[in-house]
Amino acid sequence: MTDNNIENNKERKEIVPFWRSGFSELDRVFDNFKRDFEHAFAPGFTGKSLHLFEDTLACDLADEGDKFVVTADMPRIKKEEINLHVGDDYIDISAEHKETEEEKKKKYLRKEHREVSIHRRLSLPERVKSSDVKAKLNDGVLTVEIPKEKPTPEPKTTKINIE
Repeated sequence: MTDNNIENNKERKEIVPFWRSGFSELDRVFDNFKRDFEHAFAPGFTGKSLHLFEDTLACDLADEGDKFVVTADMPRIKKEEINLHVGDDYIDISAEHKETEEEKKKKYLRKEHREVSIHRRLSLPERVKSSDVKAKLNDGVLTVEIPKEKPTPEPKTTKINIE
């Protein structure tokens, strides 16, 4: 090896990737990326916590003949934080929830708070009576009963013998 190659090898060995210094450094890299991304794509960013991406609300839609029943998991969300709108052929569910934990006696190296914004709009396959909708939040599960304008008749079934 030439002296120049030996010198280059020494320089390469001295470079330590950021992940060898622990995961806290990796967290810092992702936090900086998120901050820079939000600054670049959020017009009028004011420095407040910003969430560009809403969480998608997973919903179940069941047809019970005379009504539709929508259930949605909404952990830690209070009923006052939920906006529920039902039209003739859709349901629109949204919520905004903010959590902040504060301990004044600690010297923080990192302090996090949580802001959740969720939204879901479902098209209903039939017209409904939006004025007769009933909704209930129980143990973090939202249940919405939406009466149909015209109940679906029970399907007829015939047992077929197989030869």
